[in-house]
Amino acid sequence: MDSQRMYVSFRSVLTVACEQTEVLLFDPVSSRHIKTLVEAHEDCVNNIRFLDNRLFATCSDDTTIALWDLRKLNSKVCSLHGHASWVKNIEYDTHTRLLVTSGFDGNVITWDTNRFTEDGCPHKKFFHTRYLMRMRLTPDCSKMLISTSSGYLLILHDLDLTQSLEVGSYRILRARRPPLSTEGSSTGSRTAGSRHGNDSKAHPHREGLSPRNSLEVLTPEIPGERDRGNCITSLQLHPKGWATLLRCSSNMDDQEWTCVYEFQEGAPPRPPVSPRCSLRLTHYIEEANVGRGYIKELCFSPDGRLICSPYGYGVRLLAFDERCGELADCMPARTALLREVRSVFSHSDVVLTSKFSPTHCQLASGCLSGRVALYQPHF
Repeated sequence: MDSQRMYVSFRSVLTVACEQTEVLLFDPVSSRHIKTLVEAHEDCVNNIRFLDNRLFATCSDDTTIALWDLRKLNSKVCSLHGHASWVKNIEYDTHTRLLVTSGFDGNVITWDTNRFTEDGCPHKKFFHTRYLMRMRLTPDCSKMLISTSSGYLLILHDLDLTQSLEVGSYRILRARRPPLSTEGSSTGSRTAGSRHGNDSKAHPHREGLSPRNSLEVLTPEIPGERDRGNCITSLQLHPKGWATLLRCSSNMDDQEWTCVYEFQEGAPPRPPVSPRCSLRLTHYIEEANVGRGYIKELCFSPDGRLICSPYGYGVRLLAFDERCGELADCMPARTALLREVRSVFSHSDVVLTSKFSPTHCQLASGCLSGRVALYQPHF
């Protein structure tokens, strides 16, 4: 699996992480180039995360994370060392001000930005798992989701980032495959497959009795892939924390899907379902599978009504229904296809990443050759 070659992030400025050790900054309104951080890292830059309106973090295949201040871009605020392999993801807990990173060394590390200096900041290993691909925090930071190249999705419930979890120190709630609902099963029958049977005492988390950081292990099922397995290459979360968005590929790397899984806890009103599985597949669509081996990062719009998905040499906008309704208003009784709203092909190479602006009616996409395209609606 090749690494992602470009990453786009919005805040007060549009920032682009590039393969060539660079970070590019643009004005999102005028598209004017502001500055290039020529040697932001010593290897490919993989991800950018804003901590507030001025401070942002970057991570790289050089195994480091760097903190930057928009007011002083001539040098880094500091470099953070702790990973042993490529660093691929950055998250931020605004409540504790802990920076959270994950890498191909399998480690999730927390960094205390309350105490950073020019020499770095205190850090500790929070979690470890094999084949780690992506890590995300829910908007309220109550859960951590981790996807793996082996097809597993790990969910840490009642998240407490101040603890350091060693192997065996966290409670495993269950390890199961969420069933599909497309082949004649009703929403009230999604209980088959639980390894713990029907004994509610086997699920203390659902009764509020489990310890913090209880671990759930799932193998999300993909239509047509029941016996072949899959790799979860991209992981995103609904902006209101209602669902998770996955980009999956088959083990043979000859098919790709975009799938939406609803959280069964804290999700919008829906038909009653079994509480023993935290995710339910609600929507999916098969992708073009152009550019095999490259990771394609998809995203939700800020209101959660649209999904932008890299699609060959362009992007396509997907919705839950023909009116681009809220997920809460168009929750299907059985798994449904995502609706294609529009496709835009503006690149000359495979698109690898897409991102909506959180503040403007704007969308950005980046392709393998390094070109960034900006899109705005016509009113």
